[in-house]
Amino acid sequence: MNILITGVCGFIGFSLAEELMKTKNTIIGVDNINNYYSKKLKKKRLSILKKKKNFKFILADINNYKKIVKETKSIKIDIIFNFAAQAGVRYAVENPESYIHSNVEGFKSLIKFVLYKKPKKFIFASSSSVYGDAKKYPVKEGDNLNPKNLYANTKKFNEEYSQIILKNTDIKVIGLRLFTIYGEWGRPDMLILKFLKLAKQKKVFELNYNGNLYRDFTYIKSAVRLIKILSLLDLKKDYDVFNICSSKPIKVIKIIDKLKKSTKYQNIINISMNKHEVYKTYGSNKKILKKTKIKNIFVPINIGVNRTINWFRKYGNLL
Repeated sequence: MNILITGVCGFIGFSLAEELMKTKNTIIGVDNINNYYSKKLKKKRLSILKKKKNFKFILADINNYKKIVKETKSIKIDIIFNFAAQAGVRYAVENPESYIHSNVEGFKSLIKFVLYKKPKKFIFASSSSVYGDAKKYPVKEGDNLNPKNLYANTKKFNEEYSQIILKNTDIKVIGLRLFTIYGEWGRPDMLILKFLKLAKQKKVFELNYNGNLYRDFTYIKSAVRLIKILSLLDLKKDYDVFNICSSKPIKVIKIIDKLKKSTKYQNIINISMNKHEVYKTYGSNKKILKKTKIKNIFVPINIGVNRTINWFRKYGNLL
């Protein structure tokens, strides 16, 4: 199959591309390699993908409809994945225009491309943040959505826009409500790698709400395997959404304690909870496990964190 992945130099896009290229799929990767975080890390991910013969790269912003059309003119695309987005809750407060550019205008441009190429499936990254602070846990796909920040609202928009615009087509659409994905080749602004980086630099780590927030940490390789299996299924519904989560929330302070033991680093200050953050992420994964019929896919948090620490020891200079 020919599979196009936007945001291919990002954490999840890169990891999914690697997983999909284990079989005889050709990956067309699109990325603008922006400076939201380390370009050095993004370029290293790209260099790994470029070693594969079944990989083609297009340097482009997803807003650049004409360039992406031109570069894929002779290619029939079976599946389009979208992982190109501006991430980060706090960053949105200071840089709202970047979220409108990527997550709204960019997404609309990509939907136009999807309509042009007419793939069998369009699968895009949504977020657990669309649930907001839920009244009941674990959150299920049919629960009410209550986004409490700009990033979450752009993801809710993605879900609604794709469902409406692609409704009367033969394209199957899937939204992935991703929870706290972590692991090797992760984003340096996320908890685990951020702590390890600051510890190495001997800088202060700011711990939100004394570490008393709960997060549904989900290991990257578990996540992309689930996504891969889901993408290959014969789907009956024209539009559907799935939680991508371990369904095992853990207090952030427990992860911090493990990292402190590993690094012997103690320079931590507590800060008040950001009003744009949610207290808990905890999703039900029953729907996707029933759909994929897969068992024992989730890597325990201790193993996943240890793998991430070992990766940092080798590649931490990229962050």
